[in-house]
Amino acid sequence: MTKLLILGALSTASIYFAQNYPVSAIPENLKKNADVVIRRDFTTILINKIDEIKYQYNTVTTVLNKDGDSKAQVYIPYKKGDNISDVKVTVYDESGKKVKSFSKSDFGDFANNTQGVFYSDRRVLALSYTSAYYPYTIEFSYQKTDENTIFIPDFVPFASKNISLVQSQFKIINKSGIDLKTKTYPSKYNYTSVSEADNGNEKVYSYTSVPAINDVLMLPQPEKILPKVSFALTQFNLEGKRGTLNSWADFGTWYYTNLVEPVSVSTPAIKAEVAALKLEGSTEEKVKKLYQYMQSKTRYIFVGLGIGGWLPMLPDEVQKKGYGDCKGLTNYMKTLLNEAGIPSHYCVINSGTSQISFDPDFPLMGGNHAILMVPTEKGNIWLENTSQQVAFNHLIDGTTDRNVLAVTKKGIELINTPTYAAEQNREKQILKINLVEDNSINGEIQFAYTGSQYDNNLSYNYLSPKERIEILKKRFDVLNFAKVEMKDFVNDKDNAVIKFSIDFKADNYSKTAGESLIFRAVPIFTNNYYKSDDSRELPFEIGQSFEDEYEINFSVPKNYKIDEVPQNMIVNSEFGTYTLNFVKSGDLLKVTRFIKVNRGIFPKDKYNEYVSFRKKTLNGDNSKILLTKI
Repeated sequence: MTKLLILGALSTASIYFAQNYPVSAIPENLKKNADVVIRRDFTTILINKIDEIKYQYNTVTTVLNKDGDSKAQVYIPYKKGDNISDVKVTVYDESGKKVKSFSKSDFGDFANNTQGVFYSDRRVLALSYTSAYYPYTIEFSYQKTDENTIFIPDFVPFASKNISLVQSQFKIINKSGIDLKTKTYPSKYNYTSVSEADNGNEKVYSYTSVPAINDVLMLPQPEKILPKVSFALTQFNLEGKRGTLNSWADFGTWYYTNLVEPVSVSTPAIKAEVAALKLEGSTEEKVKKLYQYMQSKTRYIFVGLGIGGWLPMLPDEVQKKGYGDCKGLTNYMKTLLNEAGIPSHYCVINSGTSQISFDPDFPLMGGNHAILMVPTEKGNIWLENTSQQVAFNHLIDGTTDRNVLAVTKKGIELINTPTYAAEQNREKQILKINLVEDNSINGEIQFAYTGSQYDNNLSYNYLSPKERIEILKKRFDVLNFAKVEMKDFVNDKDNAVIKFSIDFKADNYSKTAGESLIFRAVPIFTNNYYKSDDSRELPFEIGQSFEDEYEINFSVPKNYKIDEVPQNMIVNSEFGTYTLNFVKSGDLLKVTRFIKVNRGIFPKDKYNEYVSFRKKTLNGDNSKILLTKI
C-alpha cells in the first residue's frame, strides 16, 4: 500500500499535464517583459531514508522569442549512481497542437565540464532541439533517484530575468523519519509571495502569477528580489558520509572530519619546499612569501572528484602536478602554512556579483568557492588561491562583503569578509595634455587602480601588448585615438595596486569656432547614458562604492590664450559627491576632477534623483573651455 501511495504522488502531476497549452491562454500581464513563460513547474520530492531521495520534475515552458531559447534548454544534470527514468519531452506549437515527442534515447550524454574544468564525474543528459518558429511550448518531465540527501534545492519562482510564471508547486513527502527543517524568506520588495500547506510529513509550497523581472539598468539580481524557501534534513548522506545538521557547530565538525582533515596531509617534499624558503620576519611577511611562492608554481584547473566534488585534492597532488581547483589550491596553501607553524581556516563562500551570505540561523550545505583565512593579532589575512596574479591579502570583488563558513576542528564559524570602502576602490589619473591647433591632442596619462578597480584591471596581466592596445581603445573610446602605447605596466602584488601609463595622440578633440578652439574639460570619462524612468517598478542597485580622482594639465598651443573657463562645480547627494575645479596659470590650465559614488540598494522612487545626479556629473565632465587666438 505504501508503494502505491508513493507512485500515486509521483504520477499526480503527470496526469495533470496531459493536456495541450495554447499560447493564447497565457495572461497578457505575464507576457510583458517575458522571453519565456513557465506555464507549470511541479516538483515532487520523496525522502525515503537518509540515503535515498526521489525527485519528480514536470515543467511546461513557452518560449515567446529567440531570446528565450537559452532559458528553456532541456537537460538533466546527474552523476554516477543517479537513476534517471520516465524522461518525456513534448513540443507544442502556438495553438497547443503537438508537434513532436522525445524520450531518453533522444538525449545526448555529455561530460558536464564547463570551461576550465580538467576532470569531473558530473554529467548531463541534453536534448538538442531548435524550433523553426515562435512561440512554441515544451513539456518536460523525468524522475531521478539520488543517494545524496544533503542537497535539497531551494524553491524560487525562477532564476533569471525576463521569465514569468503561471503556476509552480513544490511538494515534499518525508517518509524517512528524519526531521526536515524549512525556512521561508519573503521578498523584501513584496514582488510575490509563497503559499504554504503543512500536512505533517507532507509540505506543499506554491507560487502563482509571477510577472517577469525586466532587465532594466541597475537592477539587483533576482535572488535579492524574489522570495525563496530553503530545506535541510537534520541527518543527511553525502557519498556514504553521514552527518547531522542541527547547528553550524555539528555540521562544521562533520565537514572538518570528512572534507578537510582527510586531505590535511603533508609530505617530506612539502616540508622541504617550506624549509627552502627560509621564512623570516612577522607572520604577515611569512604568509606573503608562502602565498606568492604558491602562486608562482600553480594554476587553476577545476577537478570535480571526491565525495561529490567537495573533497579537495591532496596537497601532494597539487605540489607535484602544479594545478588544482579552488578547494585543492586552498588546501595546499593551508598545508604550506601548517608546515610553517601558522594556523589557517579553510573557508567556503558564495562567490558572485550578489553579496549572498549564509544564514546564521539556518545551517545548510552550500557555497561555490573556497578561500583561506589566516587569523593574526593584527587582523585576518584573506587569500584568494586560484589566481596567479591577484595581490596578497586582497579578495576580489565577488568575494567581499559577505560571510564565509570557516571550517575548524570545533565546527563552523561564520566570519565576514572585508568590505572595501569607496576610498579603497580608487582610480587615479594624472594627465599631461598638449592641445594642438589642428584639433588633436597628445600627451601622457598615468593610471593607478586599487580595490575593486584593481580587480577590473587584472585582465591586462593576461594580454599581449597588442591586445592591451585594443582593449585600451575600446575602453577609452570617448577619445578618438590616432595612436596609443601602453608602458610601465606594474601589478604591485604586495599592495594590490595596478599602475601603467600611456602615450597617445587623439584626433578631433577640440572644435574650431572662427579663430577660437573649444574643448571639454575632462578627456576621459564614463560616457554612460542616463535616462529618467517614471514607470520603474523595482529598486536599483549601485553594486560597489568607488572614488575617481583626475588631475588634468592642459598646455595651450602657441598664439592662443585661455579665454573662458567654467565656474568651479560641486554636487552633493546621497548617492555621492562630485567636484570640478579650474586653475589658470599662463598658458597652462589645471583641471581637478573628483567623484565618489556610494553603494547600496535604493528605492525605485529615487531612481530619477540618481539619474539627475549622474547627469550633473556628465555635464561637468563636458564643461567647455574656450581658447582664443592672440
